[in-house]
Amino acid sequence: MIEDLKTALSERILVLDGAMGTQIQRYGLKEEDYRGGVFADHPQKLKGCNDVLCLTRPDVIAEIHSDYLDAGADIIEANSFNANAVSMADYGLASYVKEINRAAAAIARREADKRIAAGRQCWVAGSVGPTSKTLSMSADVENPAARELDFDTLREAYVEQMCALIEGGVDLFICETIFDTLNAKAAISAAKEAMRLAGRSVEIALSATLSSTGGRMLAGQTIEAFVASTAHSGAVALGLNCGFGAESLEPYIKQMASLTDAAVMLYPNAGLPNAMGEYDETPEITASHLSKMMDAGVINIAGGCCGTTPAHIRAIAEAARSHIPRKPVVRKPEMRLSGLDLKIVSPEQNFTNVGERCNVAGSRKFLRLINEKNYQEAVDIALKQVEAGAQIVDVNMDDAMLDSKAEMVHFLRLLAAEPDVARVPVMIDSSKWDVIEAGLKCLQGKGIVNSISLKEGEEVFLAHAKFIKEMGAATVVMAFDEDGQADTFARRTEICARAYKLLTEKVGFPAEDIIFDPNVLAVATGIDSHDRYALDFIETVGWIKRHLPGAKVSGGVSNLSFSFRGNNYLREAMHSVFLYHAIAKGMDMVIVNAAAMIPYDEIPADVRQTIEDALLCRRPDATERLLEVAEHLKNEKAGAVKVVEEDYSNLPADEALSRMLVKGRMEGIEPILERSMSEHGSAIAVIEQPLMEGMNRVGTLFGDGKMFLPQVVKSARAMKQAVAWLQPFIEREQLQSGRKSAGKIVIATVKGDVHDIGKNIVGVVMRCNGYEVIDMGVMVPAEEIIDTAVREHADYIGLSGLITPSLEEMCNVARLMNERGLSIPILVGGATASAVHTAVKIAPCYDHIVAYTRDAAVMPSIMQEIASDPAEAERRIKAEQESQRSAYAESQKPLLPLEEARRRAFMPDWEAYDTPVPSAIGATDVEITVEEAIEYINWRAFFPVWQLEASFAELAEIHGCDHCRAQWLAGQKQDRRKKASEAMQLLKEAQVALARLVRDVNNSIRARVVLLPANSAGDNIIFHAEGGDVVLPLLRQQKDGEECLSLSDFVKPCGTDYVGAFAVTAGRGIEEIISGYQQTDDFKALLYQSLSDRLAEAAAELLHARVRREVWGYAPDERIDRQRALRAQYRGIRPAAGYPSLPDQSAIFVIEKIVGFTNVGIAVTPNGAMSPASSVSGLMIAHPASHYFMIGAIAPDQRRDYAARCGITEEELSKWLPK
Repeated sequence: MIEDLKTALSERILVLDGAMGTQIQRYGLKEEDYRGGVFADHPQKLKGCNDVLCLTRPDVIAEIHSDYLDAGADIIEANSFNANAVSMADYGLASYVKEINRAAAAIARREADKRIAAGRQCWVAGSVGPTSKTLSMSADVENPAARELDFDTLREAYVEQMCALIEGGVDLFICETIFDTLNAKAAISAAKEAMRLAGRSVEIALSATLSSTGGRMLAGQTIEAFVASTAHSGAVALGLNCGFGAESLEPYIKQMASLTDAAVMLYPNAGLPNAMGEYDETPEITASHLSKMMDAGVINIAGGCCGTTPAHIRAIAEAARSHIPRKPVVRKPEMRLSGLDLKIVSPEQNFTNVGERCNVAGSRKFLRLINEKNYQEAVDIALKQVEAGAQIVDVNMDDAMLDSKAEMVHFLRLLAAEPDVARVPVMIDSSKWDVIEAGLKCLQGKGIVNSISLKEGEEVFLAHAKFIKEMGAATVVMAFDEDGQADTFARRTEICARAYKLLTEKVGFPAEDIIFDPNVLAVATGIDSHDRYALDFIETVGWIKRHLPGAKVSGGVSNLSFSFRGNNYLREAMHSVFLYHAIAKGMDMVIVNAAAMIPYDEIPADVRQTIEDALLCRRPDATERLLEVAEHLKNEKAGAVKVVEEDYSNLPADEALSRMLVKGRMEGIEPILERSMSEHGSAIAVIEQPLMEGMNRVGTLFGDGKMFLPQVVKSARAMKQAVAWLQPFIEREQLQSGRKSAGKIVIATVKGDVHDIGKNIVGVVMRCNGYEVIDMGVMVPAEEIIDTAVREHADYIGLSGLITPSLEEMCNVARLMNERGLSIPILVGGATASAVHTAVKIAPCYDHIVAYTRDAAVMPSIMQEIASDPAEAERRIKAEQESQRSAYAESQKPLLPLEEARRRAFMPDWEAYDTPVPSAIGATDVEITVEEAIEYINWRAFFPVWQLEASFAELAEIHGCDHCRAQWLAGQKQDRRKKASEAMQLLKEAQVALARLVRDVNNSIRARVVLLPANSAGDNIIFHAEGGDVVLPLLRQQKDGEECLSLSDFVKPCGTDYVGAFAVTAGRGIEEIISGYQQTDDFKALLYQSLSDRLAEAAAELLHARVRREVWGYAPDERIDRQRALRAQYRGIRPAAGYPSLPDQSAIFVIEKIVGFTNVGIAVTPNGAMSPASSVSGLMIAHPASHYFMIGAIAPDQRRDYAARCGITEEELSKWLPK
């Protein structure tokens, strides 16, 4: 069955069943149902313990499995989610775990086998829940190291459960709703042990649940970290379930799909629960969201969690049948470690710095703190290392007077409670195996063991390696064997080669997770045999990189300079020189206090040469010469201090600033900045010249391996402080004319488009970043944009657009610039723009840079990259776009011929259809006030306009006092709190603005709907108006699916039917307020514009509701709340021109002809944009099966047919529907 499952996953999208609990609730079972005869006298209440129903009401569970299988599920989950000793103890049923699991598996097995006997493929999964307890977090606020259970207890509980599930006949385990990856690690370990005990292998699948829309699990890990932490599982599938609906989980499942070579599964809730705790999302909506992800090729298994029913699974199964499964990514072998965040060890970082101070053997202070039980200060040491740039934290508790195992467990649990430390991986450092074992059982992330070796022989070495692999960690391998420590090149390479062969061939240990430490030993000791220690180590690094593919190299550098204890400057200089040469050979990580090291180029040339002579064995008297230097530095303490703590006050200001940035020095920088500003004449010049030159030097040194990441972090902090000090002077200069700016950019909304809110935000951000901005407004022809850019000597051109024709207009600008031989970089953005469209459509029109900018926040960095090195920026951008074009070309699937697509049209049963006759045929003007529309504002669309998360929309639902909002803010995670506070303030400003609109322009909104007799004629809708028929040509899907939809499918081809057309505008009154602010207050202009857009959409939603209930009246008794209305959970649709099911923006001219836009104060540009910009128009269709969909790509045969029906040429059509 295992191979059958893997084969099926490669051939089709498999369907998982839906919620078990939701279905059980529908049976209305009572306490006696849960007790049955078996537990009639049980002392505790059992209602709610769904797992026990496998023993007391197996008929109910069997029927639920049968319903899901009949709905199209390929995989059903046994009713065993909580059937483990930890969870069952809450009901006093821990002793029944085996019996419940065997029964759960057997019930599902019987139902599946009935289908298999009939020739159908299906599988049974054992559901393994996370329990209500966590291994990574404390339930005791006063004691962050406390745990309700330990790893071994949980693992034992899982082994018992899984053995029984295997006995009952499951084909795989699904460890699901994972909120703590350490719990999952216990389940993974238990699964492998259960298979060993049962003598039968089954597959493992893992599914995490997110605790917030920020993309983290409850215990804090990101999806990237989760994937890295569970890579050792060999899971057949990774996925997400529960927590949210499919729409909210889409970005995260796409991220997961890009990270793993396993199958990807998604089984979301049926949306979010309503106020009564029930789920309202319909099967069609859930399936449509999942279908979108199937379209994107990111799913192999789809199903449902809380709130989903057999109807949901049936809809999902129908969607799955018309899609192909995701193809697994081929992941480059690389070391992927994790804490709460992912850490990739790669050559691009020069080396990975392992913090060394949490080591009782190497830090007297740390040892004292542990002995004194002063754990908070001990944790602070770890925190300071991370803040200084440590990317991994080494923890060592090996001291004869300590209980090393207990101290290791306690300290690791404390680190897990400190988010800024917990985000980085941990290196468990011990010579005691029981300490390493205990430490690994505390790590949620993927850490490193330091270390194992062949010192005790192959048997022990292999046993240790197998356990480390089972726990999902990487390991350091010391160059030791049965004969002792390797101290020559020959011995080092011999031991490393032997260990590598054993690990990769006998254990199956991933080569990229092996870290060799070839022993950094002390040099310049006076013993001749020690002279080559450093050189042999460096040469061993190169040998490992050439001969042991994937393996990493590490070492504790402080041993190197042991002979010079007390001479800190010389020791740090030796470490820097040694690392420079070792990293050049490929050394990957170092246990060292890198933030205290001296940049290679900052070491005096004579001292550096003497050190290199000794480390590289370049002359026989190298040791003696190094000893002389050491004595000189020791005797000349003042000089030594001067080298380390250089006095910059006597240096030229620019040189001093450059050196201070390289060293990350912040003390005393202000007077030097003042001198530099005096010399250069402006604060901006100080940034552009000495400060930028200093940071460029930092970048060069880092790239050359002469500076390391922690030092770069210090440099960045110094730069930030310098800029902060200069900021008031910059602002003063910007008020004066004639001062040089960071650059000049011309921005414009292109011809035919009146939307400018995004462009206006760009203008504000650019001005704040020191750029001179020339804002040309909206509806700007290509020629004017280019003429202005040339006349003003612009450094950049920014093009914005919201509607689809704007994309073609951007191409026109690019073509015209090319024809004129210009080379000004073009930056494009807007709602319809994308990186792919820019690469495929716009960039080929121009020989120079065309960069896509997803929002205003990224523009300064892109522009700075272009300004600093135009040629390199152009090379990078073009290479990236070429890759995107190739990927796009590969993604284009063959489309169905138009005639075949029409044969697959949706065919309602028109004879049975009762056509709803409108209460008012013809035009109806509907009065909607601003105050009424406010109730229908979709705040999820408002916050992203301001680069804030849509999830902050929940703020609008808090109708209590300021205390309620303060509680909400306090409940946000620390890393979101600043943005959450911004969102809170923005909402307050918005509410004040809305209050003004209600007061001053409450009647500004205009709305009209026209309901007319209509019929479909093929892919057209024909409106029977008083002045004659009006034809609206429509498009049809051509993707290879069960149905190929067109909006005309939902309209009767003959007989009586009706279709509506509508238009809504926020009105001129609001536009006048916006116009007044545009000259005086950028923020308020943007605020009112964004609210105006939301009010127009809200008014359209309210208009549709009134049409359904009153004007058309086909749903007079409709009672839905605002949230359901915003999710379109009602009968009928209102597609707008330019949207997925009506993608041709030119349809707006037909709608305008029917509605008469001038009656509501709307004008239409030749490019189909409405003015005022805050306006909405579209169709209204009432058929109960009508729903939103995406036309997608269309083939040339439909382009020809559609152009002919529109009465235009194919070339003219390209303006509205770019090829």
